[in-house]
Amino acid sequence: MDPLLCFPDPLPTELAAQIRQAGYSLYCVSNWELADAAERSVTTEGWAGAVVSAVDDLSGALALCRHLRRREDPLNPLLLVVARHQLPELRLRNELFDDFCVAPPPPGELAARIERMFWLIGRAVDQQIVEHGPLVLNLETYQAAIAGRALDLTYMEYQLLRFLATNPGKVFTRETLLNRVWGYEYYGGARTVDVHIRRLRAKLGEEHAHLIQTVRSVGYRFGQGAWSATRIDETRAQASTSTIAPSGSAATPIAERAGR
Repeated sequence: MDPLLCFPDPLPTELAAQIRQAGYSLYCVSNWELADAAERSVTTEGWAGAVVSAVDDLSGALALCRHLRRREDPLNPLLLVVARHQLPELRLRNELFDDFCVAPPPPGELAARIERMFWLIGRAVDQQIVEHGPLVLNLETYQAAIAGRALDLTYMEYQLLRFLATNPGKVFTRETLLNRVWGYEYYGGARTVDVHIRRLRAKLGEEHAHLIQTVRSVGYRFGQGAWSATRIDETRAQASTSTIAPSGSAATPIAERAGR
């Protein structure tokens, strides 16, 4: 698939990261005048679509949308990203975009909206590249790299890493991994999973081994779960100031009692 045309140049980091993590390539331009010239030199069949951020330059974003929609071969799909206070500016401009979202979009929303737009216009999305931070997987060539370094993986190591990386944040038991990666006909024990996880971590290297996390007494997870370390710290902080009081007496904060 040809890249998505993006505006501005550079695209805000959080937007670019979501697009790449979803498996799309992108090319950024700083104004509408560069879009057509870049399309001729960068693409094979034309831009796959466009993601235009109006957060920092509303007039420039709308000018690009207007140009892309009014040219001889109008570009679609086109997703417009706006700040909440810019929402009133979208009135009577529905012809300039196929969908919009409010910045900053939560994880996964940008990819979901892009996929939905492709589906609505009947275009299949061929996602052969999976990116998660420094990890890149090519699903077509069965290649993997970490921070630009090629990984020498066995077939089952690659399949295990692929399954985990395409389901980030989800926890899988060893039994589930055996069934989903090795297959229902495989009779090996759970230790098979542990051995392959250990080998994967060694090949990822000490700096990136944390990408595959052990969930005690359950199994494994790729990447950080929904309950981030920040939220855990906040919960601990709240617990440290919680109250304990005997029946019928007023509660006294723990921190206050400790200072007495």
